[in-house]
Amino acid sequence: MNMSYKPPYTITSKIVELISKISENIGQLEVLEFKVSHSRLRKISKIKTITGTLQIEGNTLTEKQITAILNGKRVLGSVKEVAEAKGAIELYNRLERFDYKNQDHLLESHKVLMDDVLKNAGAFRHQNVGVGGQNSVVHIAPPKENVPELMMDLFKWLKKTKEHPLIVSSVFHYEFEFIHPFIDGNGRMGRFWQSLVLFHWKPFFSYVPIESIVRDRQIEYYNALEQCGQAGESTLFIEYMLDSILEAMNQLADSDQVTDQVTDQVKKLINVMGIRWLSSNEIMAKLGLSHKPTFRKNYLNPALESGLIEMSNPGSPRSPQQKYKVKRKSGL
Repeated sequence: MNMSYKPPYTITSKIVELISKISENIGQLEVLEFKVSHSRLRKISKIKTITGTLQIEGNTLTEKQITAILNGKRVLGSVKEVAEAKGAIELYNRLERFDYKNQDHLLESHKVLMDDVLKNAGAFRHQNVGVGGQNSVVHIAPPKENVPELMMDLFKWLKKTKEHPLIVSSVFHYEFEFIHPFIDGNGRMGRFWQSLVLFHWKPFFSYVPIESIVRDRQIEYYNALEQCGQAGESTLFIEYMLDSILEAMNQLADSDQVTDQVTDQVKKLINVMGIRWLSSNEIMAKLGLSHKPTFRKNYLNPALESGLIEMSNPGSPRSPQQKYKVKRKSGL
């Protein structure tokens, strides 16, 4: 094992700019952490993610069919494609259980993903492989006997690096695809592990469907992988992935599923409340409202249901002494 191994890449001005733009959007999207359990957003994003990552690999199942499988219904499709879908659904359902720095968890997650498709799921490949392009083999993966050591070096770097998580996730994704440690499922695993790294950094990334953007930019995805392989470093792939992450965040922020969750009334309520405990009458005064039923229906209750504000006495919601405050900075 190479104790000083560091994957080769260069931090470009474009990478710095993309990280800055992504960081600007984080505050806006962190509010979803409060309300995602009260909405359809998590399920919708998971369906987009799973459909996207499967379709990149040639699976023909649609979002509608993935939804049906997720709901336990039968769909028309090949046995292999349905098995792939069920494996991906189970994998993303277990996202929160995996430690991205743990190589054993990588093997476990591959088994979850591929157990009904691949005989030796959860084990590194025992044969040499080439990665095909449109017309020919575009990448000869490292020899099978080198895989365990290469993966050990990669995880050693993953554990000790102080690099920004956006860069770490992209570098790992590229290096993983270069090593191609499994006989099948490498693309799906690489994309999942990048999402896992990002989830450990900011939990709301669990419902940012990055994979669906990669699917829509699939040609660019493979071109970036191929060009980085020729260059011997992952800079171009980092730029590609950061741009895809930014696009996924922008689409999520602009989607009806998000804008419907936070109404203009709730935004106004959050903006006037601050972090002090306030009674409903005090909040109404700040909003210039006098009709309490309207205030509760359009302002207070939606904010409570979304988890954006909290009560001083949650055990007695209608207590005359009840007061409210913003849970934390909402980004609204």
